[in-house]
Amino acid sequence: MCEIIQLQVGHCGNEIGTKFYEVILKEHGVDQTGAYQGTSDLQSDKLEVYLRETNAGSYQPRAVLVDLEEDTLASVSSGPLGGIFDPDNFVVAQGGAGNNWARGFFGEGTKLAENAMDVVRKEAERCDCLQGFQLTHSLGGGTGSGMGALLYQRIREEYPDRMKCTFSVVPSPRVSESVVEPYNAMLSFQKLLESSKGTFCIDNEALLNICSRTLKLSNPTYADLNHLVSATMSDVTASLRFPCQINSDLRKMAVNLVPFPRLHFFVSGLAPLTGRVSQQGVSLTVSQLVQQIFDAQNMVVDCNPRHGRHLTACTQFRGSVSMKEVEKQLGNLQDQSSSHFVKWIPNNVVASACDIPRKGGKTSGIFIGNHTAIQEMFKRISKQFAALFQSKKFLHEYIAEGMSEQDFRDAENSVNDLVAEYQQYQDTTVDVGANY
Repeated sequence: MCEIIQLQVGHCGNEIGTKFYEVILKEHGVDQTGAYQGTSDLQSDKLEVYLRETNAGSYQPRAVLVDLEEDTLASVSSGPLGGIFDPDNFVVAQGGAGNNWARGFFGEGTKLAENAMDVVRKEAERCDCLQGFQLTHSLGGGTGSGMGALLYQRIREEYPDRMKCTFSVVPSPRVSESVVEPYNAMLSFQKLLESSKGTFCIDNEALLNICSRTLKLSNPTYADLNHLVSATMSDVTASLRFPCQINSDLRKMAVNLVPFPRLHFFVSGLAPLTGRVSQQGVSLTVSQLVQQIFDAQNMVVDCNPRHGRHLTACTQFRGSVSMKEVEKQLGNLQDQSSSHFVKWIPNNVVASACDIPRKGGKTSGIFIGNHTAIQEMFKRISKQFAALFQSKKFLHEYIAEGMSEQDFRDAENSVNDLVAEYQQYQDTTVDVGANY
């Protein structure tokens, strides 16, 4: 058994991390007390990837919950899943980061980092064969972005041979809590380039578009957004949690998706898209699933796939689906849209099936792609960053925590270089020596 430890950092990170566990507990047949109630061997076969068995025979999440403010973790503790998390794995301070990346990375975050790492070490020692770490966080706030980056830097130093992936929520002005979110996001992207082996980007801009265009929600709440995030995380990790032909661990997933080390930011598209209320009994054909997961309106990153090319792609189908039909439909899609798939990476689209469907559904599918169009998301944040940085707005708050203007320029240059790399591989038509 290859275990994964989840770090939930900051308000958003703990919200979506807890929602993720709520979803997968149901899929694995574990109730809110940690007791296994499953009815299928498939539910228990890889149960301990994200859960560990206690001496009492119940299960607890392999999760470390970190925040610089008490409110969020107090809410988790008093919530429906409060009793299932290990209380010793709550790491909390009272200072707060004030939506300031520097305070999370240099200031208040450093005071709490060693306590958090002690819990990480203890959790790692409980694993028989630790495959890696999974971070849930927001790039817009101070704790999730700054302290999340700090903890992953420390983990990279202490566990250099373990896989490290993130589910990173990208800010949007439409759900903005702070005007400095572009600063925090750009500084985080630079650190994710160094510390993460695979970042599943979840863009608030795209989530809002899904809520308004597809789900017809006039006033979507954070609960609606978190529902979409948890559905994405559930489908992305299904191959890690259930028997599956491909992507059975984080390393294999990275091999299939990352042809060049720096290009490890992924776009995901899922189907069917359902709201919190209307999610029962939805069943789509394989043809409909394939069509929808590759559709821009079903993607959780705000970018147009027709403006770029697929470097690599993994598709995962859940429920009762025919793999023969999956291969046929994927072949048709690649034939019809051949110009949107690079030719110089062989076998760059892989597919697999998982017999366990989403809870409450019959069939579902997800596309995870390394797509050059993701540069549109980076350009959007970079443009917002430049508008702030040019006028030096709020810069003094970061400098007061030990940063310099050069740190901001370095982050901006790193992201601009990444955009240029995506464009380079989008334009190339020859074999550039991908590591396959």
